[in-house]
Amino acid sequence: METFYYVVVSIEGDYANLKRTDIESDDLKLVARALLPAEIVEGSKLKYELMQYTIQE
Repeated sequence: METFYYVVVSIEGDYANLKRTDIESDDLKLVARALLPAEIVEGSKLKYELMQYTIQE
């Protein structure tokens, strides 16, 4: 299973825009806030592994 790294670019209501940081890409991924840790803010670094997002420290 692969691991992906993201940063929260913006939060818009019930959704957040995530940008990949482990590869060179300008694409944003729109993800429902319900799938993300409750304590995220813009600039939070996330790890996606085993179909789950966690805050990366």
